[in-house]
Amino acid sequence: MTLIANNRKQGCFITLEGSEGVGKSTNLAFVQQWLEKNGFQPLMTREPGGTPMAEEIRELLLTQRDEDVSEKAELLLMFAARAQHLDEKILPELARGRCVVSDRFTDATYAYQGYARGLNLDWIAQLEQLVQETVRPDLTILLDLSTDVARQRMNKRGTTDRFEQEQAQFFDRVRQGYLVRAKAEPERFAVIDASQALEQVQQDIADVLQRFFDQGD
Repeated sequence: MTLIANNRKQGCFITLEGSEGVGKSTNLAFVQQWLEKNGFQPLMTREPGGTPMAEEIRELLLTQRDEDVSEKAELLLMFAARAQHLDEKILPELARGRCVVSDRFTDATYAYQGYARGLNLDWIAQLEQLVQETVRPDLTILLDLSTDVARQRMNKRGTTDRFEQEQAQFFDRVRQGYLVRAKAEPERFAVIDASQALEQVQQDIADVLQRFFDQGD
């Protein structure tokens, strides 16, 4: 059998998006397994984070603290981590022809800091252009789940970070922000119903990946 990786340039940028509780960790492992089975050696990474400096910024962002965190400071820290992540890890690996898979990217910033926090979307677009220039994901898989079910799953995990402690209305806005983004760029986004049984979710993801790589033949 001819592997997909032999039929298409390997350098590609895939992101997995979704609010807390949608099953990103489990399905990221599935994406990695699928890619490896089809002849790729993907770099698996995450945002915020992915490099030592960016992971330190992640810790700053997620830590619960007594002081109120400025929404603008939060936004700028997100892009500071992203700039380091891109320059140190993502861009060099893409240049080598490697497939990069990131647990969240800039769509999360639009959803969380833009739609949920209410920050000006034009500010985010300006920072996106400054930090990323022309870099955008080739494929974004969005795991979509109702806020109620997502919170039930999240509560089972026990310890929560600063974002996970937000109220249900916050996550409603996150979800709607993601769906607005997906509707605006249907050629890049694949929306997966994460309320389905895990086997069906992963079958849907496999179908999306298959179509994506087939299009490059």
